[in-house]
Amino acid sequence: MKYTILPNTAIKISKVCLGTMTFGNQNTENEAHSQLDYALERGVNFIDTAEMYPIGGNEHIFGSTERHIGSWIKKSRKRNDIILATKIAGPNRGMGYIRNPLDFSKKSITEAVELSLKNLQTDYIDLYQMHWPERIMNMFQKRGLQKIDADWQYSILEILQIFDGLIKEGKIKAIGVSNENPYGVMRYLIESEKHGLPKIASIQNPYSLLNRLYEVGLSEIAMRENVGLLAYSPLGFGVLTGKYLDEIKPNYRMAMFPNFVRYTNENCHKATKLYKELAESNGLTLTQMALAFVNQQDCVTSTIIGATNLEQLKDNIDAFETSLSNEILAEIENIQEQIPNPAP
Repeated sequence: MKYTILPNTAIKISKVCLGTMTFGNQNTENEAHSQLDYALERGVNFIDTAEMYPIGGNEHIFGSTERHIGSWIKKSRKRNDIILATKIAGPNRGMGYIRNPLDFSKKSITEAVELSLKNLQTDYIDLYQMHWPERIMNMFQKRGLQKIDADWQYSILEILQIFDGLIKEGKIKAIGVSNENPYGVMRYLIESEKHGLPKIASIQNPYSLLNRLYEVGLSEIAMRENVGLLAYSPLGFGVLTGKYLDEIKPNYRMAMFPNFVRYTNENCHKATKLYKELAESNGLTLTQMALAFVNQQDCVTSTIIGATNLEQLKDNIDAFETSLSNEILAEIENIQEQIPNPAP
């Protein structure tokens, strides 16, 4: 396993991060514990979760992902062996059962942090992220922004001041954003520099063979300003394993959560087929090529993988031992030119 430093911190993280959004719905507590044990055995020390998890959440299972991680921490006594990241849910997502209102006010952030600390059975969070912005913007299947959110009240300075207090209290160590765009990232950087407030360490955004929109605007900002990309959905909800090219079985994520349609359009199918042919012509599985591609990008700090069983988890971690040749990378660029970013 290779490691790096989370930007603007002294925190050492593995280049592979275990995503946990299946814990508590697709995975039982015991299965979650087995995944955590196996990940640590393989050298993965970076664990990412969120208050709103598990995926497909509702008021009955809300918070169960963090609770499963918390029970593992209590049982294993390995809190000091892991770097733990979680996120506060933002507004506009129809999740009023989490908190009302869903915003980034001092009250909401404080309540969210305290609940996560309780659920995770820890007294500190290494990386605390905003799951998506307060303002409405282009994310989740939207490539561009035609109209700004006129109702949004600028709050970035206040948010950084709140996080500054929580860092001084020792409840969180570093902060990050997620599902952000260049405007939001720059405003956080400007306010932190201007007022001597904590600087965001990371951006958790989608990045894969099917979605490279991060490269448009965000990658230059992040590399010049030293903000790390935590790449999520590197396999596009499992689409980049190739398994959806044949049929969608009842236990597949796309069948269980049909509202997640980011990776289901015709261009995604066409691009995935081309990528699979390229991988297999070079003696690789599509999974190996897809994960190796993300891992080899200079803009990527750590890649978040997820699995519903240990066999998948093993295959995913093993894929990071693959190195793609310049010839394969050139062919990937050819496909990207033909069908650019089909899963925004």
